[in-house]
Amino acid sequence: MAGFVLAIDQGTTSTRALLFDAAQRVVGEGRRELRQHFPRSGWVEHDADDIWRAALATARAALRRAGVAGRDVAAIGITNQRETTVVWDRAGKPIAPAIVWQDRRTAAACERLAERGFANLFEERTGLRLDPYFSGTKLAWILDNVAGAREGAESGKLLFGTIDAWLVYRLTGGRVHATDATNASRTLLFDIARNRWDEELCRILRVPLRMLPEVKDCADDFGMTDRAHFGAAIPIRGVAGDQHAATLGQACFSPGMMKSTYGTGCFAVLNTGADRVRSTNRLLTTIAYRLGGRTTYALEGSIFVAGAAVQWLRDGLKFIRKAADAGKLAAAADPTQQIYLVPAFVGLGAPWWDADARGAMFGLTRNTGPAEMAKAALEAVAYQTADLLDAMRADWRGRGETVLRVDGGMVASDWTMQRLADVLGAPVDRPVMLETTVLGAAWLAASAAGLWPDMDGFAAHWALDRRFEPAMDPDTRAHLRAGWRDAVRRTLSG
Repeated sequence: MAGFVLAIDQGTTSTRALLFDAAQRVVGEGRRELRQHFPRSGWVEHDADDIWRAALATARAALRRAGVAGRDVAAIGITNQRETTVVWDRAGKPIAPAIVWQDRRTAAACERLAERGFANLFEERTGLRLDPYFSGTKLAWILDNVAGAREGAESGKLLFGTIDAWLVYRLTGGRVHATDATNASRTLLFDIARNRWDEELCRILRVPLRMLPEVKDCADDFGMTDRAHFGAAIPIRGVAGDQHAATLGQACFSPGMMKSTYGTGCFAVLNTGADRVRSTNRLLTTIAYRLGGRTTYALEGSIFVAGAAVQWLRDGLKFIRKAADAGKLAAAADPTQQIYLVPAFVGLGAPWWDADARGAMFGLTRNTGPAEMAKAALEAVAYQTADLLDAMRADWRGRGETVLRVDGGMVASDWTMQRLADVLGAPVDRPVMLETTVLGAAWLAASAAGLWPDMDGFAAHWALDRRFEPAMDPDTRAHLRAGWRDAVRRTLSG
């Protein structure tokens, strides 16, 4: 009997595939870097065909390295960078580069929609802000700026999807055009209360309904892969956006549980259960996951630049050779210098939401060097997380305490996690299994296939690697955070 589960994690800067056995152990892996393109200031693009080729290549590599044939795989799960927008024809050919979630080209369009009085309508229906971060205005831009796109969309010749839908379409040989509720909830086109595409919002953005994918549960039937890809037809049984998959992988199944993922960006998600909490602190209300037709909601805070700041240290400034060196460099910084980096390279996310802000550094002296700048980059992640946690606590007031679990590439650094706990003034729990995003996708597929346990059984497998306790005195913490808030105010565009 097929007992393996293949999980594809298509991220912003890389694509990975992990093969799990029935005991939830990783037995094979494939990984490939993904090139980003920056054609203009504030624009960020991917080649959608590169994404497809990377997904297929890494999945095949994971099987090959484990010595497992396609016929032995019971199910596939997919998790993906969210909001990144692809438009393709029915033959599976993209008509334009994929517009990445970091892209800010539609900032002016969002401002015009807000000036027309639509901001509250979008927020009430979707739980999102009118911001270029989300897919809807990216899709509208493609329809308005790519020759023949609008005519093709209106005639039914073109399809839209986030990266999950794009991969499902290609994996199934064009037989299935579907997404899941979590990815749909990030488009500005999906009513999260009624769990359906919203016709009025589509009309406002001039998006034809017929180009939108079918919306399914996170654990559902997304079709069978084409036999040519893996030598056998494999069921696709799980799909979730990366932050939602990480929430599942961290077993944050109860209201009040919170996870924060540190990848290219940082995304904090607080499970609010069946309660669709309307934030008064500029957070997002989103679908955490939908299983068995039942929707669980969440509050989310999105930081656009976290690990991307480390990449900047490595690739832009050439201060480090590999990302793992950032913590060691920061630990060597002069403790008498307090440098603040506001990494608004592509604007500021929650709770500031300033698309026009750009990065800045404050407190530089003649003695400032690579170590101090590395420390500032890592501390910026901690300060931004503290801003999110404050907002979440305010919105969640009276409903119980939060439990913070962390994951993502940056959490392997003890220095960074200790600094995070110090700045937060709260414990930070790091699990044994750091690949929680891809684990969540695997659990969706494996549970749907009847291979892995249900929520309670899966939660029992969660294991703590280390708890980081705050060691900073409150006065120092308050002083540092006041300096951070001042730096942010100086960076805001308004």
